[in-house]
Amino acid sequence: MAGCVPRDVGITPRLRRWLLSNDQPSVRFRWLRDVEQRAPDDPELRRAQREVPRRGWAADILASQLGEGQWDSPGTTSRQLYVPKYIATNWRLIVLSEMGVDRRTKGAARGAELLMRREGGPRGGLGGSNSEVCFTGNAVRTLVRLGYADDRRVQNALEWLVHHQKQDGGWHCFRSKSGTLDGWEAMAAFAVLPDSLTSPEVRRATERGAEFYLKRGLLREGRTPYPPWTRLHYPSHYYYDLLVGLEMMTRLGYGRDPRLGPALDLLESKRNPDGSWNLDVAHPDLPVDEPYQPRTPLYPFVLEHAARPSRWITVSALAILRRAGREV
Repeated sequence: MAGCVPRDVGITPRLRRWLLSNDQPSVRFRWLRDVEQRAPDDPELRRAQREVPRRGWAADILASQLGEGQWDSPGTTSRQLYVPKYIATNWRLIVLSEMGVDRRTKGAARGAELLMRREGGPRGGLGGSNSEVCFTGNAVRTLVRLGYADDRRVQNALEWLVHHQKQDGGWHCFRSKSGTLDGWEAMAAFAVLPDSLTSPEVRRATERGAEFYLKRGLLREGRTPYPPWTRLHYPSHYYYDLLVGLEMMTRLGYGRDPRLGPALDLLESKRNPDGSWNLDVAHPDLPVDEPYQPRTPLYPFVLEHAARPSRWITVSALAILRRAGREV
């Protein structure tokens, strides 16, 4: 039962075997990169990354790609790359990029180039003429992970995200004068950008954005707590939660800021006695009285069973705690 685990539960041999099982090389890759923090040129890390598109979740996604580089749509218009949610091209590429697939994999490169051709906006955003922060931030994060950080289209989109930062340091995916924790995609894109390609403008926007999140402790917004933010999900799609906030803030180097302490404590409290974490629920995880409801049909895409121990959530949580300087 989560919530009663001692802080020193540690990584047992059984937990390690479960995480490093050969059937999911994407988990092994994340373990080596983010938990053991191996150098980019480490031979074992590089071998694990080469295996990601050949076996397991990523291989299954790549095998379902259609002829023009898209997924789950007969065409390749901007809208057809986005819907049906959450199985169309946009969503598949997000997951592939997070698993360690990059442009060296032919299918990923075809999908990424298709996305950039169809979604380039006239003012630098991604999402065509209707560019907005959620889509552009997700697309930039995906394309950076896939190896396109130095592409001019991605650099233009980064400038677009900086330009759309609110006065209070946050972002909002809808019209608003102020930011919201839900508008996390720009910060998450900045979090995966290589230092060598991070402009002074992006650095200043990141510092302002970090202060926005730290002031709110990642979870405080509005008069009452929002339950979905305290639950752990994967894929996140464009929804915010505790794991999303901690992932980007620790990647940006804020893991030891004392204002993250309560959020880190909450993450640790959700650990199971065997050292694992559960996938709490699959998206869309929306309260019944939630005013925002998706307007198109949804096809939830999940890798693991909800309410059960999750290898992906577990390796993500361990990486967060390691970057924050806590015992794992």
